[in-house]
Amino acid sequence: MEVLKYRSVFDIIGPVMVGPSSSHTAGAARIGKVCRMIFGERPDSVEFDLYESFAKTYRGHGTDIALVGGILGMEPDDPRLSDSLKIAHEQGMEVLFVPKKEIADHPNTVTLRMIKGDLEMSITGVSIGGGNIQITELNGYSISLAMGNPTYIIINKDVPGLLSRVSAIFMKHGLNIGKVTMTRQTKGENGIVLLEIDDTPEDPEALRKEIKQESDILSVTYFK
Repeated sequence: MEVLKYRSVFDIIGPVMVGPSSSHTAGAARIGKVCRMIFGERPDSVEFDLYESFAKTYRGHGTDIALVGGILGMEPDDPRLSDSLKIAHEQGMEVLFVPKKEIADHPNTVTLRMIKGDLEMSITGVSIGGGNIQITELNGYSISLAMGNPTYIIINKDVPGLLSRVSAIFMKHGLNIGKVTMTRQTKGENGIVLLEIDDTPEDPEALRKEIKQESDILSVTYFK
């Protein structure tokens, strides 16, 4: 198995996205950014387990710099993207790329293992083409999150009734929840709630702050 630590960065051409493949670069950057948003903050260390096509071509197609750039909060056309590995190193974020030999359900698959202090999280993402992605696993639980709809990502204490309180807030604003994904590692541990809604809120940031004011909610992120 090949294991690579921090290395030099490739030169990237193109103002819209990096690399020759939207699946391997734009999609990878989006996976990284969504994982950062679900995690809630910049991790101290990230291990990227790369499968199939990602494992074979990640250096040549810029998948590595795209994933790290996404973790740092960058968009696929961010001019800093080509320096993402250098920036991560300067910020003290440890990065590890591990090409895997196992077969995955999709050739463009990556599992991110993020750590910051006592917080650990594992997320699997798939780049399905044209910059579109799916999140297929969260902390070992199979999920299906396309991130195509407005989505609120909530990290919360594991207490009864929290989902009904949050649902009441959306109902008050006339918003319909299309899909809910809830996960936790063990009873009593912090949980994660992913809420996909049918329509974009009138003021997504104001709604995010309103949800955050609820007791037992640790963080709220909005993504579209």
